[in-house]
Amino acid sequence: MSGSQFGIIGLGTMGRNLALNVESRKYRVAVWNLESEWVKDFVDGHPGAAFEGTTTFEAFTAALERPRRIMMMIPAGKPVDATIQKLLPLLDRGDVVIDGGNSWFEDTRRREAELRLAGVHFIGCGVSGGEEGARHGPSLMPGGPNEAWPIVRDVFEAIAAKTEAGPCVTHVGPDGSGHFVKMVHNGIEYGDMQLLAESWDVMRRGLGMTAPQTADVFDSWNAGPLESFLTELSARVCRTIDSAAGQPLVDMVLDKAGQKGTGRWTSQIALDMGVAIPTIAAAIDARVLSSLKAERVEAAGQLAGPTPADVFRGEQPKDVVDDLRDALYAARVCAYAQGMALIRAGSDRYQWNVDLAEIGRIWKGGCIIRARLLDPVRHAFGKQPSLVNLLLDPALGDAVEAAQAGWRRTIARAARAGLPLGAHTAALSYFDSYRSPRLPQNLTQAQRDAFGAHTYERIDKPGAVHSEW
Repeated sequence: MSGSQFGIIGLGTMGRNLALNVESRKYRVAVWNLESEWVKDFVDGHPGAAFEGTTTFEAFTAALERPRRIMMMIPAGKPVDATIQKLLPLLDRGDVVIDGGNSWFEDTRRREAELRLAGVHFIGCGVSGGEEGARHGPSLMPGGPNEAWPIVRDVFEAIAAKTEAGPCVTHVGPDGSGHFVKMVHNGIEYGDMQLLAESWDVMRRGLGMTAPQTADVFDSWNAGPLESFLTELSARVCRTIDSAAGQPLVDMVLDKAGQKGTGRWTSQIALDMGVAIPTIAAAIDARVLSSLKAERVEAAGQLAGPTPADVFRGEQPKDVVDDLRDALYAARVCAYAQGMALIRAGSDRYQWNVDLAEIGRIWKGGCIIRARLLDPVRHAFGKQPSLVNLLLDPALGDAVEAAQAGWRRTIARAARAGLPLGAHTAALSYFDSYRSPRLPQNLTQAQRDAFGAHTYERIDKPGAVHSEW
């Protein structure tokens, strides 16, 4: 007998915690998992809770009230398509299927179109916040048909993180818009994490600070404009001691960073759309270079460079840290500017009509990149929805200008010391390129015409021209 108001497919870490979140908001939840024993263990582990465990899709769909609301929390790619094909014959017109994984947005567009033909609504929903967010309040980025949003809105607003600006969920737009926005969120996340890591490297290898001392710096930054989940997390990580080694745990972690693909997707689609995201791209490059551990160890024995501690010996630590703070703030603004510009480009190409002020609002809580910076971001797009770049917002532009002296000193110090600040440097180059009325690409275009007759435009009259160089 149907009686559950929401269904979860997939009881991995995220699915299990989302199910607990939904049930805690007074909804009865039907659950299904490929391994039936997981279903039994989950239901048995929460006696008295309003869960209905099922072991077949027939029983799962029969357990749900109409219109059915089904959320898949399973790996992206083929598992999503396979699950949809098994579910579809058991669904009725008007039912809603939600993909809560990190799916490629073009796949989401295809699936939404296919299910629409069958009269079933399909929502691609970005979910950010990790295990803790899923359990207690994530940031949700659903994209799909207008008709589907009222059907799922009550549940999504109930389970989303809450801030003074409201629940951290909005109907992003049609078809793949939600997964596109989540992809860009993850790209910004890559950039911000790398900026923090580079700042830490200056403190650790440049100034010779201990891990707990760097934690103190992160804590102090988190009390001001740099307040964010990732700043707070950096302090916590640097303060944790490994019980086995008796040393800071961060120092026991191998310096090889992994990635699951969403950051790479962000870079690829930015290239396709002609949007510059150098800070995010530099963060991806840094992870790739970090994976070359054996090569780097060998290169360290062959390629000489300055010793960071020697270069920083004459520096005042407070001056260095203050400049680092300004550099991190300015570079973080640039990372957000690049991400928002990419969302705008995607929205324009696919006619999604994404409200960037709303994206800033729903990222304020629950998600990994939640930060105080999102208040001026939200206000910037709220005041001027057509704003083409965050750097052109008067408040943010003035703040970056005020920070740029420390930003430049930070990068100069690191260059002299041989410390790689790829993301910081990319952000500053982005800022300097964006504010330059004339760039050296006139030489580039002249070269293209000289070797390939690609033509160029003149500054004194319109039209394409080819010259014999």
